[in-house]
Amino acid sequence: MPSSAGPAKQSSNKAKIARRVVEVLEYFDDAHREATVMDIVRRYNRPQSSTSELLSSLVDLGLLYKDPYARSYSLTPRAALLGAAGQTGLVRDGRLVRLVDRLAAQTGLAVAMFGMVGLNAQIVTWRASARNGGSATRGLYGGLQEPLAYSAPGCLLLSTIAQPRCDGVVRRLISEAPEERKFSFGEMNARLQHCRDAEWLEGRMGFGSGADALAMLLPGTEPGHPLAVGFVYAPDARVQSEALRACLEDGVRHCLLTETVDGSRVEQLPNAA
Repeated sequence: MPSSAGPAKQSSNKAKIARRVVEVLEYFDDAHREATVMDIVRRYNRPQSSTSELLSSLVDLGLLYKDPYARSYSLTPRAALLGAAGQTGLVRDGRLVRLVDRLAAQTGLAVAMFGMVGLNAQIVTWRASARNGGSATRGLYGGLQEPLAYSAPGCLLLSTIAQPRCDGVVRRLISEAPEERKFSFGEMNARLQHCRDAEWLEGRMGFGSGADALAMLLPGTEPGHPLAVGFVYAPDARVQSEALRACLEDGVRHCLLTETVDGSRVEQLPNAA
């Protein structure tokens, strides 16, 4: 008689494979342009044999290049563009990438973009500090998630949820938080109102780090899918909050609000085809 656990186990294995594919793609960033099998194994605590097989499959799919001499892997253009055609606005035309590049170059600080996954905040993309952020930012990378209420960027995203649903979300986050992370409903409501009024917040970075963050909400995002961007730094870093806020606002104005991609900006060549 076939085991009733068979289909469930197969479904679980498929979910694990999907997660591991995304982990591999997320590993690559400015600080990690190349990766070996053991780099992936060590970060995500994965088996070496299955990780090697997965990387080979991604090479076959055209998502990774393999250096036959160094035995290292790097992303292909196809991996970078995968999904871009299905996006609109800020993502499709590269303005978000230009914003992150600009902020990192201007300050030398780590820069992160944040999104919302269910009741969690997620680091959508991570740019490490050119100054070497030290132990405070160690262990931070793209893809990490934690409940919205546990970080300044998470609270910013939480504040975009319309009332009265937001109150229900806050109560659920309180009920699901471990005892040592419980928080006051009233204090959280006051913090969220500040976020709605100012559209920025400075506080704990969260995500298991000891860092601080100063983040602001981004304009022009899809309804119901807010994004925030911010600087991440050690609590004892000598940063000037007002200057960082001005840098964020100037970057958003320059990269997101003044650049457009439309037909009026494109020279038509009717005889070229």
